[in-house]
Amino acid sequence: MRKVIVTVFYNKDNNAGPKAQMDMIKFLGQQGYENLTLPFNVRSKFGKFKYAYYDLPKLFKGQEIDEVIFQYPIFSYYFVDQIIQAVRKYTHAKLFFITHDIDALRAEERSEELEHQEIRQLNKTDGVITHNQHMATWLEKKGLKVPVSTLGIFDYDNDHTLTGGHLYDRSVCFAGNLEKAPFLEKIRLTQAKLKIFGANPANVYQEGVTYVGQYTPNELLDHMDQNFGLVWDGTSLDGCNGRYGEYLKFNNPHKTSLYLSCGLPVIIWKQAALADFIEQRQVGLTVDSLSNLDAVLASITADQYAVMKANTVKLAEELRQGKHIQAAIVDLEEKFSKG
Repeated sequence: MRKVIVTVFYNKDNNAGPKAQMDMIKFLGQQGYENLTLPFNVRSKFGKFKYAYYDLPKLFKGQEIDEVIFQYPIFSYYFVDQIIQAVRKYTHAKLFFITHDIDALRAEERSEELEHQEIRQLNKTDGVITHNQHMATWLEKKGLKVPVSTLGIFDYDNDHTLTGGHLYDRSVCFAGNLEKAPFLEKIRLTQAKLKIFGANPANVYQEGVTYVGQYTPNELLDHMDQNFGLVWDGTSLDGCNGRYGEYLKFNNPHKTSLYLSCGLPVIIWKQAALADFIEQRQVGLTVDSLSNLDAVLASITADQYAVMKANTVKLAEELRQGKHIQAAIVDLEEKFSKG
């Protein structure tokens, strides 16, 4: 049985792309999925026409393929449709989508037209793997009819050594584009310590908050030795707000998997979709506000932290082995076969 994973990258390099997509290629490759990576660097109308009507058919025509997994979304609904059509026309393969994002949910403004367009496209597949049950429920309410499986959390390829333990000193880290995290400028800590990493820092942060610098993904892993990783978005300390804050109610931020794969328990907004997972696995804290972060961290004993740390180290091994995507694929195949 021949199974393939199809990924489109908007660059010239056939072997490099976003971390989450590259990890999917690796983990599914270990399960026997062949990698079909499509670089897309066409800007002319003729080039786009050639890509849609020559390159894609050439990829699938005459190929004996039993299952196609496509990493969704890409930059163009039109090209997604072309890929679906090529798979349907030239193969008899099952077609599953792994949804890294749902555009209608992360858009700056909600649009019924965008929702309908996206649901119509997903309904052309034989099944969808999405982030979590919150996202699955939203998709089904909007009209998704095909079988759905959930990841629970994104896996994360990470070969850095896991530390067995860490002194509990109320230390926290945050990594990301700091321009999109204005809430950081409002945090003031007198007992805990927050180290932040990333591009576009503010000119000044308050007491207890230290800007460390910007590092490559690999370099960053060497600096993440704090007690917790922080998952938060927006402008407010009292809950997440704005476009990305609202999206937290549905998505699995890849940053969460970065922290956990390093063995760091997380601190996450209580209304975030991943809060359920964090509580169930006891791998961090879910909070309504960061205004009282000092007090929250002071209430955690060294023994309580040790339990969270041990649970996180166990989960980190799962994330590093791709256990969640592999289980989601098996679950989706079973749902599809049952009709």
